[in-house]
Amino acid sequence: MPTMGYEVINKTRQTVVASQVSKADSYLKRLVGLMGKPEIPKGFGLWIVPCQDIHSFFMRVEFDALFLDANGKVLFLLERMKPWRISRFVKGGKVVLELPAGAIAESTTEIGDELELRPAGAAQAG
Repeated sequence: MPTMGYEVINKTRQTVVASQVSKADSYLKRLVGLMGKPEIPKGFGLWIVPCQDIHSFFMRVEFDALFLDANGKVLFLLERMKPWRISRFVKGGKVVLELPAGAIAESTTEIGDELELRPAGAAQAG
């Protein structure tokens, strides 16, 4: 799995969406993603770029996913995606953030919110 060194902040709501985020920004990292993982720990996120749709083949657990445009605006929410499914194609999507199941509700993230990926522990954006 890629090195974790990022966090994702919901700038609209001033909340932390994920505090331990890895980037999947190469073909191989995007292909492997979270396949075969027995669990997705609370606070974890996988920032997949570029990405407009996802699948959950070979996944063992449900998970949430946020689809974002190039500016970090949330375009689509996918809660509790089950294994062996394919998401819809999200027009204008550039990034997908995969999260543990329930993380979208817990973070109160909604369509239209603006998210930011930044180095873990960085000062809050304003």
